[in-house]
Amino acid sequence: MTEAEERIRKDLGAQIKEDVREVRAIPEGHSGFTYWVALDGRRAVLRLPPPGARIAGPADIPRQARIMAALHAEGLPVPAVVASSDDAVVDGRPFVLMEMVHGDRVEPAIAAGSNPLRLASSAVEVLRRLQAVPAAKTGIGDEEPVSLAAEVARWTWLMDRAPAELTRRAPELAQRLLERQPRPGPPVLVHGDYHFGNMLFDGGRVAAVVDWEIAQLGQPLLDLCCISLSHVSADAVREIYGADPGDYRWYLALTLYKYAAIFGYNLMLHRRGKRPDPSYEQRTDTILGFIDQGTTVLG
Repeated sequence: MTEAEERIRKDLGAQIKEDVREVRAIPEGHSGFTYWVALDGRRAVLRLPPPGARIAGPADIPRQARIMAALHAEGLPVPAVVASSDDAVVDGRPFVLMEMVHGDRVEPAIAAGSNPLRLASSAVEVLRRLQAVPAAKTGIGDEEPVSLAAEVARWTWLMDRAPAELTRRAPELAQRLLERQPRPGPPVLVHGDYHFGNMLFDGGRVAAVVDWEIAQLGQPLLDLCCISLSHVSADAVREIYGADPGDYRWYLALTLYKYAAIFGYNLMLHRRGKRPDPSYEQRTDTILGFIDQGTTVLG
């Protein structure tokens, strides 16, 4: 273990009053710092905010803990919370310690024989269950639902900071989204990043939904369209859910705009040395393609 991991190990053990044998960073963690934790006879997953980060937005680990604990209590496939604290007690930061869920990432699951459409069907089934949870039992029931105009504005803030040579058509798409907003329905819990990459699978079914960093109360189709970003087509996902085609097109265009903004913003952070990640240099065509596709979808 590194010096930092050893410090985290000691602090965590003092908090949970249990022998923490090892703490190892999980390389996939980006927005939060994520670690494998070896306890006595079992493993768990620890999440911390980045050092020095303001505890808000994706860095609000206590909020994530509340959401996961609430959903697990409702019987949803979300990791159980073993322990958490709002106070800066593990390496000077709040924390959440979760159970380790046995399951495969999407690529190994497909390689092992799981049909992508079956995975999508399971993801839609779980999504319906998530959306049926009353707001008061989501862990964020006291928060105001996010309007569609605010949703567009949220991703425009990121898009405006992405490399300008990649986002020249983005303002046109944003304007179309604002002008053609569908009629909103009753708000539900929205994961916000509900794609296969944030799920674990077991036997062709969703075993866990993870990474609740940008969850909110909002519109149901916001999550549905995320499933179609890889492995399955947007039409197939819409048919599984039974979404209205016209509404779905708008939400699909918003989803494409959103991920173009996220990728573009992360590329900007990489190029400025604030969050180095060369993989985003390979996504320039994706950013351009998402904006063009979103504009075409709204045609």
